[in-house]
Amino acid sequence: MPRFGFERIIESQGMAFHRTSHPVDAKRAYWDESVHYVFEMAEVEALEEVVEELHRMCLDVVEHVVSTGRYHVLGVPEWSWPLIEASWVRRDPHLYGRFDLRYDGRGPAKLLEYNADTPTTLVESSVVQWFWKEDVFPADDQWNSIHEALIAQWSRIAPEALTHFAWSADEESGEDAMTIAYIQETAEQAGVDCMAIAVEDIGWHPGIERFVDLDERPITTVCKLYPWEFLVADDFGRHVRQAGWVEPMWKMVLSNKALLVLLWELFPGHPNLLPAYLNAPGPLESYIRKPLLGREGGNMRIVTPEDGLVVEMPGEYGAEGFVFQEFRALPEFDGEHAVLGAWVVGDESVGLGIRETTGLITDDSSSFVPHRIPQ
Repeated sequence: MPRFGFERIIESQGMAFHRTSHPVDAKRAYWDESVHYVFEMAEVEALEEVVEELHRMCLDVVEHVVSTGRYHVLGVPEWSWPLIEASWVRRDPHLYGRFDLRYDGRGPAKLLEYNADTPTTLVESSVVQWFWKEDVFPADDQWNSIHEALIAQWSRIAPEALTHFAWSADEESGEDAMTIAYIQETAEQAGVDCMAIAVEDIGWHPGIERFVDLDERPITTVCKLYPWEFLVADDFGRHVRQAGWVEPMWKMVLSNKALLVLLWELFPGHPNLLPAYLNAPGPLESYIRKPLLGREGGNMRIVTPEDGLVVEMPGEYGAEGFVFQEFRALPEFDGEHAVLGAWVVGDESVGLGIRETTGLITDDSSSFVPHRIPQ
């Protein structure tokens, strides 16, 4: 049973975008607390181990790309390759990411993709569903130490100078603005000197060869909710070396669907991976085609010959190429297909968010539902 006045409650907790980021004609609200998932603690502990192993494997992929120079599979500008390498060699600090997993409660969890650069659903995963649990099931637990982990990670990586927190003013729903505001709040709680700025308001000062804010103060560190592929394509993208970035530039290797191909090459047959190939389905008969730099399901295509099924999403992605990954339909519960979004902060698995959709592809029409762990 939803809480009385829950819309007002979740908006007061920072999720004012639940109306604007969701299609107006959607049959189901974005935040849906009329249902929830229940996990056993042993189940969560096993999933935590899976997520941390996947994270270590992803770091191995970065090392592989840097050591072998296989940047071409990523479809990123060649001039950015030395900067990615330098960022990795310096071990520029990273903050967080979200692994999207297929998990039915029986077989092993399977990695669908890794949102390593600009993952959203953070406010609802960290804050909103926690207060739902406290209100409705106060004696129970939840796979959710995201907030505390973010503060702790900021304490470890905090720069001494002012840090700017950037989002794009062109994103009209307000989701990005609220997400970066929440991240800024966790940094402030860790003692970081913070200032918000729209990406469009970041300037370039040719005299001092530095990025500057609206008061012409040099920008030394930027925590951004703005994709790296957009940043390097901007007019001043080639100047990115003149600032420190969270997420760091080496995350360009991980925020790219080619990661799925490289993981399968380095760890063939791993129980938590699905076979994946670059620009062709290879031996796969049933597959999902994903753009290297796609978002919200755009331009994904599902082909399952045994069912005579072809599903394709519209979009504007795919110029850089595609990944073909073995298709495994998301598990279905009461007519809804669920995907687990498992959060990593630093190198630690710290929480879970769940999205549901009636279709086969999770997109901007999917709903977020909470979870709990009975005590």
